[in-house]
Amino acid sequence: MVADPEEQKKLWVGLLGAEVIKVGSLEALKVPGVFMIVGKARTPPAEGSDGSTVNHIGFLVPSYKEIKAKLEARNITFAMDNVANKQVIARFPDKINVEFTEDASLKTPAAFHHIHIASPDPEKARAWYVKTFGAREGMRGSFLAAFIPGGEVDFRKAQDPQAPTKGRSLDHIGFEVKGLEAFCKKLQADGMTLEMAYREVPQLDGLKIAFLVDPEGTRIELTEGLAGR
Repeated sequence: MVADPEEQKKLWVGLLGAEVIKVGSLEALKVPGVFMIVGKARTPPAEGSDGSTVNHIGFLVPSYKEIKAKLEARNITFAMDNVANKQVIARFPDKINVEFTEDASLKTPAAFHHIHIASPDPEKARAWYVKTFGAREGMRGSFLAAFIPGGEVDFRKAQDPQAPTKGRSLDHIGFEVKGLEAFCKKLQADGMTLEMAYREVPQLDGLKIAFLVDPEGTRIELTEGLAGR
């Protein structure tokens, strides 16, 4: 949820080859493995991803040098530049941190790789994602990871609890769920409270959605109906 959706859209389309698609009345930016929904905030958010539970989102690109040069040409600054690992974290407009890591075998301009969550207790945070979403626990380098089809959620140690995502420019993350209504009923039967109950949205081609918040404060949208698009 940003001040100028068109500014974001130009970056995602121009840099990463994002495809603009329609889901009913909703516009989405499609990069292999992920959809990004860029909406106009009623009040421009004061804070971005840094300092929230979702520190950054990560993508693979074919060339570290090429993506860095393209970012610099657009006057994008960097929160991190690791030449040895061929990896940068760029500060997109509205203070959204986006990590790019080279994968020379990649055949597309970019592909989704991970969501990186900061928590004072990474092991506890990962256990929640493993239990809730059936993720497979593992490691990515030195980071704890929960692997899901098409990507992963990684966890980094924070000294203090981080701010919830709701109301920031990176307002929430999302997962596509098979059998969403039954999944939501199971969550509720297990004692979990949904932030927004399961519903079907006719103006979004019948997309089914619900929202919950993880124990760290990460707002999560659950959908059924985006797969195959």
